Amino acid sequence: MTSANAMQLDESRIAKRATGGGKTASCRGLPGLPGRDGRDGRDAGLRGNPGKPGAAGPPGPPGLKGEPGGSTGGVVYSRWGRKHCPSGTNELYSGVMGGSWYHHDGGASNYLCLPLNPIFDRTTSGSQGYSYIYGTEYEVSGQSNIFTEKLHDHDAPCAVCHVESRGSQVMIPARNICPSGWTLEYKGYLMSAHYGHKGRTQFICVDGNAEATTGSHVGRDGALLYFVEGSCGSLPCPPYANGKELTCVVCTK
Repeated sequence: MTSANAMQLDESRIAKRATGGGKTASCRGLPGLPGRDGRDGRDAGLRGNPGKPGAAGPPGPPGLKGEPGGSTGGVVYSRWGRKHCPSGTNELYSGVMGGSWYHHDGGASNYLCLPLNPIFDRTTSGSQGYSYIYGTEYEVSGQSNIFTEKLHDHDAPCAVCHVESRGSQVMIPARNICPSGWTLEYKGYLMSAHYGHKGRTQFICVDGNAEATTGSHVGRDGALLYFVEGSCGSLPCPPYANGKELTCVVCTK
């Protein structure tokens, strides 16, 4: 082999080593920057069917106690013929019954429960002669068997009572029991002024266990109380009866 051929052979071997024996040499560069997010898939906007409701959880702890409810205001009524109110009520005051003189043409036509501790404001000395109020007496000499006490010509007391827990009140004449669901406050007899007297008064329910004010046994007249009897005619009889004293009852609910 000539020296020229030997040189060519060495150059050929060097070239193969440089190219990896005929294969192209490669070099790995630095990692590139992250690419952008891809687009949504075809069904990305669709939702599946809702699942079944889960089981109920355990009850929570009790809430805070609320504020007390407000009162209805209750009802107020007068208990005629008694000095004090029934048990279970608030007594606003005790007093005496007052009204117009039985033979006066004018004046008021209602009975009042007058307190025993009056408060006066501005007054004019002397009697002016316009309007007056008098005490009220029982006139029951002919029916002494009805009240348990002897009350003829005695003065009638009264009391004003407040029932806070109930909101309605009614006086029912000719009955001495209350409708179902109502509370009986007191029962008694219907009374008013005499039909022959000039003045007219209301029908009121006087307690069946009526009493008198202390030391009032002297008849001084004034406003008067008589039992009310039925009178047949325009009043249907029966169920009413001529000459029978009528009962009454005061009920609340």
